[in-house]
Amino acid sequence: MKVSEILQVKGSILYTISPDQPLVDAANTMAEKDIGSLVVMEFGDLVGMLTFREVLRALHDNQGTVGGGTVRKHMDDHPITVTPDTEVNEVRRIMLEKHARYLPVMNAKTILGVISFYDVARAVLEAQSFENRMLKAYIRDWPAEAEQAAD
Repeated sequence: MKVSEILQVKGSILYTISPDQPLVDAANTMAEKDIGSLVVMEFGDLVGMLTFREVLRALHDNQGTVGGGTVRKHMDDHPITVTPDTEVNEVRRIMLEKHARYLPVMNAKTILGVISFYDVARAVLEAQSFENRMLKAYIRDWPAEAEQAAD
């Protein structure tokens, strides 16, 4: 299974923010939309990712408030990206090794979407469930030994 298949199921809604917007605006957008990340775009290019991890770090650093900083000050300015052709097992490895919960999907310089740890887990579970159903159907339809002996 490839990343492109996850994006097809997930859809293409992409929430973005400018790096010069206040962090409080980003936190409000994330809370209102019930999302864990925002893609940071500047002049049409991906320049970073902001996740709940960075917002929580800002809350910690500012004794319980997000402070007056901008998204640029807190974002991850070198996010790990994947392509539509990246295999899901590779995505799982990257997410586990790098502790990345969200990965932008890029086709050259064009962002196609973001996949989350949840999206990957759901896709893997659905693929395994499908395989499981197919195997059970195959076993259920297996000819019995008595039928084979009678032939």
